[in-house]
Amino acid sequence: MRALLAIPLMVILVVFALSNKQVVQLGLWPTDILIDLPVSLAVLGIAGLFFLFGALVAWSGTVAERSRARRAEATVRQLEAQLASLRSRPALSLPPPG
Repeated sequence: MRALLAIPLMVILVVFALSNKQVVQLGLWPTDILIDLPVSLAVLGIAGLFFLFGALVAWSGTVAERSRARRAEATVRQLEAQLASLRSRPALSLPPPG
């Protein structure tokens, strides 16, 4: 299933890279660093960085929920162990009322 999605995406990326070979000069503003890159590499590189940034933001948003789920699972295991120990005890025989 993943291949059905990955193969067309890879074809699109390869066609994009092959059709955008023009060189651009990228500079980092406060410094005098200049880099000559093909347009396709610059665009795909920046898109990849923002994809990773978005993945990091999405992952950090789920940290609290995963932690709460782990605590709930530990509580469930503890309660199941208590229930099993209570079920294994013999029933107390109470004297008849009166």
